[in-house]
Amino acid sequence: MSDDDLDDLIRRVDPDRWLSSRFIGDAKLRADVIAIYAYDHELARAPKVASNPLLGEIRLTWWREALDEIYEGRPARRHPTAQALAGVVKRHGLERAMLEDMIDARYRELDATPMSEEEALDWARDTGGWAAVLAARILDPDSPAENAALGGCLWMLRGMFETRPDMRIAIGRTASHAMIDARFMSAAAFPAVAHATLVMRPAKSEIGRRLRLTWAVARGRL
Repeated sequence: MSDDDLDDLIRRVDPDRWLSSRFIGDAKLRADVIAIYAYDHELARAPKVASNPLLGEIRLTWWREALDEIYEGRPARRHPTAQALAGVVKRHGLERAMLEDMIDARYRELDATPMSEEEALDWARDTGGWAAVLAARILDPDSPAENAALGGCLWMLRGMFETRPDMRIAIGRTASHAMIDARFMSAAAFPAVAHATLVMRPAKSEIGRRLRLTWAVARGRL
């Protein structure tokens, strides 16, 4: 699977983040960010496609072993996302901790018990939040990448605003802080969080989403 194939995959399964990645001018950096989103997608699939929690754990363990190979300098397993991720880690010197946290967070989804507010916020940070931080580090190592965390967190919480009324205050608070943090990100790193603007200013059509993203990127504001 080529970079174009991974790009097509993310366009289908993750259209908001794919659209925000269109504002990355450097094609190689864009492909590297797409690899992070593909990794996050594969982890998200594990609890959803498994017929029982044990099979979900096996899938997540597979990815933990893939990280072992990458960080121990062994050949990456023959999986397009694992091989793309290995290249990204090597090129950008990404530390393992956040990639590991992204795996750990998905174990919570194997438990059918509803998440508490604290658990939901931690889950959102360790999934979409860390994906955004890693993307920001790839795009501009000199930008304060940690400022991307709340934008990514907000994007992950988007589905809870209507389904979890008890989370609305926490989501609103996250949105307010994400907007402030994003202002201090460089123009190069901003596409790592641009999709968060679609949470606060949703649009039904792709043209509408593109316009909202274009306006957000032009201003550097969510």
